[in-house]
Amino acid sequence: MSYTPPKVWTWTPGNGGQFANINKPTAGATHDKALPVGKHPFQLYSLATPNGVKVTVMFEELLAAGHTGAEYDAWLIRINEGDQFGSGFVEVNPNSKIPALMDHSGDKPQRVFESGAILLYLAEKFGAFLPLDHAARTECLSWLFWQMGSAPYLGGGFGHFYAYAPEKIEYCIDRFAMEAKRQLDVLNRHLAEHAYMAGDEYTIADMAIWAWYGQLVLGRLYNAAEFLDVASYTHVVAWAEKIDARPAVKRGRMVNRAFGEPELQLHERHDASDFDLRTQDKIANETA
Repeated sequence: MSYTPPKVWTWTPGNGGQFANINKPTAGATHDKALPVGKHPFQLYSLATPNGVKVTVMFEELLAAGHTGAEYDAWLIRINEGDQFGSGFVEVNPNSKIPALMDHSGDKPQRVFESGAILLYLAEKFGAFLPLDHAARTECLSWLFWQMGSAPYLGGGFGHFYAYAPEKIEYCIDRFAMEAKRQLDVLNRHLAEHAYMAGDEYTIADMAIWAWYGQLVLGRLYNAAEFLDVASYTHVVAWAEKIDARPAVKRGRMVNRAFGEPELQLHERHDASDFDLRTQDKIANETA
């Protein structure tokens, strides 16, 4: 049945889909709720979606590289329950999206929102995972912004209509599957000639792109690996597996995870020892 758009669109609450209960066409807080503050200068409020994973991987990579000033508290934001619309969260991110960061290390607390902006902020603050050479830095930032501009086609486009929409619409799935595969081809051609996105150096561009496209080809997003024939993008798969093997990436992927395999979940992170406790819990459960 064809659809004729009305002259003026109006919102129908609860119009279907997995996230219909939290979607609305207005911004701002829906309820008063202060955010918790831990002991470290960096306070992260997030969930282990691809955008959240980017930032927790960055923090864990910084700590692994010896930047002790990057210690952080990571607080779980349950977006399906509307935590992102609490007054405290909206003060940190007026766009009500995870992740959101508060940096208390300076004279005045600094908020940072949008995952790409957080990656760049931390890279500049610690002088890490962002090339010093101007040409390489430019390449890195070009790919970082490529990811920020491209991911909505993968997540909000393909992922939504393939996995979450209340009904399967052939046109929508075909349109966004085509774009997702085109983007994978862009990456595959580039990685055929480069070890990492900005050349020979692992950077924030890799972290950002891996969280989305790397996890996609590893079969972790939308149950769509076979549908998109991700195995055919051999250079992307090899790059994704190489990054996935990094210990800091493994830790970062666990932080603020409240879904999936229980052994990969670390709802909150306040100290490096939290990972050891998680491992001990896993061992205890397996031997019980």
